[in-house]
Amino acid sequence: MADEQQSPFQRARSAAVLLGPAFVAAIAYVDPGNVASNISAGAQYGYLLVWVIVMANVMAGLVQFLSAKLGLVTGSSLPEVVRAKASRPMRLAYWAQAETVAVATDLAEVVGGAIALNLLFHLPLMVGGVITGVVSLGLLLIQNRRGQQPFERVITGLLGVIAIGFLASVVISPPSPSGTLGGLVPRFDGSGSVLLAAAMIGATVMPHVVYLHSGMARDRHGHPEAGPARKRLLRITRYDVGLAMLLAGAVNLAMLLMAASTLRGRDGVDTIEGAHAAVVEVLGPLAGLLLAVGLLASGLASTSVGAYAGAMIMQGLLHRHIPLVVRRVITLIPALVVLALGIDPTRALIISQVVLSFGIPFALIPLVRFTGDAALMGGDVNHRVTTAFAWLVAAIITGLNVVLIYLTATGNG
Repeated sequence: MADEQQSPFQRARSAAVLLGPAFVAAIAYVDPGNVASNISAGAQYGYLLVWVIVMANVMAGLVQFLSAKLGLVTGSSLPEVVRAKASRPMRLAYWAQAETVAVATDLAEVVGGAIALNLLFHLPLMVGGVITGVVSLGLLLIQNRRGQQPFERVITGLLGVIAIGFLASVVISPPSPSGTLGGLVPRFDGSGSVLLAAAMIGATVMPHVVYLHSGMARDRHGHPEAGPARKRLLRITRYDVGLAMLLAGAVNLAMLLMAASTLRGRDGVDTIEGAHAAVVEVLGPLAGLLLAVGLLASGLASTSVGAYAGAMIMQGLLHRHIPLVVRRVITLIPALVVLALGIDPTRALIISQVVLSFGIPFALIPLVRFTGDAALMGGDVNHRVTTAFAWLVAAIITGLNVVLIYLTATGNG
């Protein structure tokens, strides 16, 4: 009733205060894995795969809304609901794959941050990886000591830096309007384009934030009883997810368009370092600086969100809690090992996306099943059309990731 008596401005302001969890989740959609796959797609195939980014963004929006909806309606995170429905051996196996996904995620983010620090300050990759890990721990301590909202503000601020870093190149060198529109027509050009499309989607719909968003929405808004208050929160959550995915989609599209308009046909742009050097050469030092800063913000924010998700997954599935510092060190070790061994960092990013592909069905299938369960969701159960579309999304994403794994295993990646 009080909400009805507010002016439109007051209602908009009170709704804006409730935004935030989706912007934290959106960080996963603009992480270093996205940078590698989107730039590779634009450099190799021009505007051909623009449609993949649009499709992936729409699918990601639905997935993230269903995740948040599950947390708000049930009062439990997705890992907690899985725990309640599964036997102990199943919970342990499920946790093992989810933890593997979390480690692979962390590897990509730390390597991305190390590459960015190398581009900006010529630091050795190993040193850059350590710095990325230490700074991400500082971001996590903000969440641990000051609560979720300050953490959301910091991560949203970094998302803004990422957006500026990658959108700037499109402003400096506008892409072809006809090429961009032509890229909206779904098509492929050989197995290499299929591989990249699968990698782009695999880097977009990330399993760890599917788990995380359900818990963040619950922790932020509580578990309102069925009625007007819950309906309002679900409506605001749609706006939260819609705005966050719109921003993330624009950044991903900017990466591909920048590569398509400036890197297409050039040699040596199959790595992030090579792409950065080409951007500096074609667009100037400022564009290169902004790209590197955007990549650094992406690595720092993404690895913090990934570690946060890992803690929530363990707590939800096993009811076990590891101190944040210990967990940060444990998940940092594989990334530092990769950097110490001198493995090509861009290749490491791509392989990490393959590992992530294994975890996607384990996140999506339970999410669609639970949000379509009337006994669990009550009056807020998915509409049949929503459930059908969600199953289609899960099938497409799972299928493309099977293709990604196959092509990589057979040497076509």
